[in-house]
Amino acid sequence: MIVVALSALSLRLAIHKIIIYNIQQNQLLAQVNLKLLSTALENYAKDNNGLYPENINQLTKNKPAYLEKNYLAVSSVRGYEYDCQRLDAGGYNCSATPLDCKFSGKMGYSVSTGGVVITESCDKI
Repeated sequence: MIVVALSALSLRLAIHKIIIYNIQQNQLLAQVNLKLLSTALENYAKDNNGLYPENINQLTKNKPAYLEKNYLAVSSVRGYEYDCQRLDAGGYNCSATPLDCKFSGKMGYSVSTGGVVITESCDKI
C-alpha cells in the first residue's frame, strides 16, 4: 500500500515537472519566433527605404526570403497563436498569445515597430 502511494506521488511530481518544462519551452519558442518576425520586418524596412511590408507574404515570397515561415497563417505553434494587429508601411504591432493560459504558456508577448518585445502575464491579456 505504501509503495503504491509513493509511486503515485512520484508519478504526479514527474508529470508536474514535465508540464512546467513544456510551458517554459513553449514560452521560449514564442519569444524567439516573435523576435524572428520582428527582425524580418525591420530588415525589410531597411531594404525598402523605411517602408514596412503591407502583409506577411512580402516577407516569405521574396528572393531571398526575409522569413521562411508565415507564423500568422498557421493556427498555432507549440501552444501559441501569432497575430499582427497592425502591419502597414508605417510600422507593425504583432503578438504571441498562449492558446490556453497556464497550460500552453503563462506569458504573452508583443513586439512593435523598432523591435522592442513586451512580456505580459496571460492573465492580463
